[in-house]
Amino acid sequence: MNKRLAFLLFIIILGGVFWFFKDSFLGSKLTDISEPSVLQFEKVSEKVAEIVKREIVAPPPLRVEKKATPKANLTPDGILAWTNAERKKAGLPLLTANSKLSAAALAKAKDMFQNQYFAHESPGGKGVGDLVAEENYEFISVGENLALGGFENDKALVDAWMNSPGHRANILGQSWLEIGVAVGRGMFEGRDAWLAVQHFAKPLSACPQPDPNLKIGIESSEKKVGELTAMANQLRAELENSQPKNRKEIAEYNQRVGEHNALANQINTLVEATKLLINTYNSQIRALNQCIAE
Repeated sequence: MNKRLAFLLFIIILGGVFWFFKDSFLGSKLTDISEPSVLQFEKVSEKVAEIVKREIVAPPPLRVEKKATPKANLTPDGILAWTNAERKKAGLPLLTANSKLSAAALAKAKDMFQNQYFAHESPGGKGVGDLVAEENYEFISVGENLALGGFENDKALVDAWMNSPGHRANILGQSWLEIGVAVGRGMFEGRDAWLAVQHFAKPLSACPQPDPNLKIGIESSEKKVGELTAMANQLRAELENSQPKNRKEIAEYNQRVGEHNALANQINTLVEATKLLINTYNSQIRALNQCIAE
C-alpha cells in the first residue's frame, strides 16, 4: 500500500468517524418545544350571555277592579316589609333593598302612568331586563311583579300578590337576593288608581368572578410564547439546513444550537407556568358557571 492510498483510506475513515460522532462535534441535540396548543381557556357558560333573556320571571300583571280610597297610603318600605314577612314565614332569606332596582321599578311605574299601559313590556319594547340594565345593575336572573287598582294599604297589596300563583312564586323565589320596589298613585284610564312594581334579582356579584388580571397575565404569557416560538423555529430551521464543514463553522453551529436550546427551555418553562395560571383561571370559570346554574 503506497502513501497516497494510505492517506485516502485515512480520510475515508476519519469522515466515517466524524459522521458517526457528529452530534458530539456539533453540540447537543436540539431541544423540543412544548406545543402551544396545550394552552386552553375554558369559556364562561352561555348562561352568562343568555341568562337575562331566558330567566326573566314576569307573571301576568295583577289588576284589581277596585277604586283607590282617599285615605289609602302605600309605601315602598311597607311593601318590602310585608314581602319579607311572607318570606320569613316560608323560611326563606329576607330580600335586601337595592337602590338600582328601586330606580328601575320607579321608572317602570312612571312610564306606565305616562304612556297609559299596564304590561311587562312597554310600547317601546322595554322589559324589566332592559330597565335594570339601564341602571347598570348586572344580574343573573330578574323578575317583575306588577299591580294596578285600589289597595287599602301595603299589606292588602302584598296579600293580593300572594293570592296570585305567579306573583306568589316571585315573592317566594329562592334564587332572589335583592329587590327594588316602587309605588305611585295617579290617573290611569280615567280613574284614580295605584300602580305598584317589584323588581326581584339575583345579582351577578352573588357569584365568584374570575380574576381579570389573571386572564390578562395569561394572554400576555401566550403572546410571549408565540414570539419566542417563532424565533426558536426560525433558528431551528436554519440549523437543520446548515452543513458546517470546518472547525470555525462547527463552533458557530454549536453556539447557535446552545442559543436555540436556551430559547426552547425558556419557552417550555413559560408554557408550564402559563398552564398553571390557566388551570387556576379555569377553576374560577367553573365556579362561576356552577353558581349561575344554581
